[in-house]
Amino acid sequence: MPKQSTSSNARESASSSSRRRFVRAVGVAGAVGLAGCSDDGGADGDDGDGGDGTGGGGDGGTPGGNGGGEATVELAMPSNVTDNADATREALYDAGLSQDVTVEFLSTSEISGDVRNQYQSWINAGRETPDVFRMDSGWTIPFIVRDQLVDLDQHLSDEASSMIEEHYFDAPVSTARGSEGGLYGVPWQVGFPTVQYRKDLVQDAGFDPEGNNWATEPMTWQEFSEMVAETHSNADVQYGFNWQGSDYEGLSCCTFNEFMTSWGGAYFGGRDNLFGPVGDRPITVDEEPVLQSLRMIRTLVHGSDDEQALDGYQQISPDAVLEWTEGPSSTPFYDGDAVALRYWPSGIFEAAQAFEESENLSTDALGVMPIPYATPEEESEYEGIGGTASALGGWHLTVNPNSTNVEAAVQVIEATMQQSFRAFQFSELGYLTGDRRLFETENVGDIEPWGPYLDTLQVAGENAIPRPVTVVWPDESSLISGAVSNVITQQAAPEEAMSSLASDFEDVENSV
Repeated sequence: MPKQSTSSNARESASSSSRRRFVRAVGVAGAVGLAGCSDDGGADGDDGDGGDGTGGGGDGGTPGGNGGGEATVELAMPSNVTDNADATREALYDAGLSQDVTVEFLSTSEISGDVRNQYQSWINAGRETPDVFRMDSGWTIPFIVRDQLVDLDQHLSDEASSMIEEHYFDAPVSTARGSEGGLYGVPWQVGFPTVQYRKDLVQDAGFDPEGNNWATEPMTWQEFSEMVAETHSNADVQYGFNWQGSDYEGLSCCTFNEFMTSWGGAYFGGRDNLFGPVGDRPITVDEEPVLQSLRMIRTLVHGSDDEQALDGYQQISPDAVLEWTEGPSSTPFYDGDAVALRYWPSGIFEAAQAFEESENLSTDALGVMPIPYATPEEESEYEGIGGTASALGGWHLTVNPNSTNVEAAVQVIEATMQQSFRAFQFSELGYLTGDRRLFETENVGDIEPWGPYLDTLQVAGENAIPRPVTVVWPDESSLISGAVSNVITQQAAPEEAMSSLASDFEDVENSV
C-alpha cells in the first residue's frame, strides 16, 4: 500500500466543558444502545442494574383518540433519558407534541435481556402501560411475529411514513418490519461500528490517512493488516488491532458477522433471507467466503504459523482478543496502548475524552475508518453482501398492544422524528439516530466530537448488516459463537466446524 509522509491537520477543538458534557451523555447512551453486542449487558450482559421496573410512570390517562382530548403516555426508557426527563419532555413539546399529551417515563434496566423479559411479562399480563417500549432491534422481530406490537403503518401520518421511507437508513428499519411489510417500530437510536485508530502513530509510520481518504474509502483487510503491523512495529504500544472475539452473543451477531459479510459470506444467503422464512431459506454458512473469513481471523491472531493462515495477511491481534468482550478490548486503546480498535460509536466519545485528558495525546490523535473488506460487493454471490460491513446495533420505539392510548403514543413517536428533537438526541443525549440527515454537519452543526467522524459513520450506516433475527435466533446465535470460537482458538478446522454448524442450522430451522 502506498505511503506518504504527512503532518497532522489540526482541527479546531471544542471547549473541554462541552466535550465532557457530550462524553458524559454517551457514557450511558452509547452503552445502552448497542443492541445485544456491548459490555453493558446488551447481550444479556453483566453490567448495569437499571431500575426495578415499577417507578416513574403515569396512570395510563385517557385514550388519545385521533389527537383529541387529554392523554398520558408513558415511555419505558433507560436512566440516560429518565435522568433528563424534563429536558426530553420539553424537547418533545418543542418538536410539536400537543400540550394535551402528558409524557411520563418509566425507568428500565440497562441490560437488554432483562428489558426483553420485562416487556414479555407485561404484555402477557395485559398491562396497559408503559405505552411506548424502547425495544432492542436485535429482538424486535420475535415480538412482531407473536403479534405483540402495534402495526404503526395503521397509525403514522403520511408525512412520518414518507420521512422513514426517504430519510432513514434501510438496515434499522428492516429490523422493525413484519413479514407482510408492516412497520412496528421507529428507530430511536442506532449503532454502527467502525475502526478507531491512532492517527498519530500511523502518520509516524509514514501513512497518510487524509490523503488516502481513510475516513470514507474502506481499505482491504490485507492492506489494513499490513498497515497495523508496520505501525505497531514502529510504535511503543502493546497491542495492534483490538476487537471482541469471546464466545458470546457479540461474536455471532456482530464481529464475526462483519468479518464474514466483508468476505461476501452469509449465514443464510443474501439480505433477503435475514429474517426468514425459517425452514425455507438457504443455509450458506459452510461456503468458501465464510471459511476464508475464518482463515483470515486465525491469521490475524496466530500469524503465518497457523496451518490455516492466508498468504499476505499479518499477525496483528493478541491472543487475548479470543476472550475479550467490549470492555476489555477497548480499555487499552483508550489508554493509548493499541494501534486500532473495532468498536461502537460510543468508543469515539470515550477515546476523545481519554485522549484529551492524557498528558501525551490529544483528540487530533484519534482517527476513524469504516470496517475493512476482502471481497467487493460486486464480486459477492449475494446482493448486499461483501464490501465494508458494520453490524447493526440500536433500539426502536414500539407501541404496547395493550395500550389504551395508541394514537397519543404515536403522536409522541412522531414528535421524536422531528429534526429539532433528533438534534436534541444527538447533542444532549449523545444518541445517533436512524435519520441520515443527522449525519450531515449542515443539519446539526459541527458538534464535537461527532463532527469530524460523521462521514465515516454515514458510510457505516449505509453498509450496516443486521443479525438474522427470527424466533430461532437465540438457538442459532449460541451455536454460531461456539463454532466460530472453536475455529479461531484453533480447536477445529473451518471446514469441519462450519459443516457441523450447517447441519445444526438445518435441525433448528426445521424444528419450527
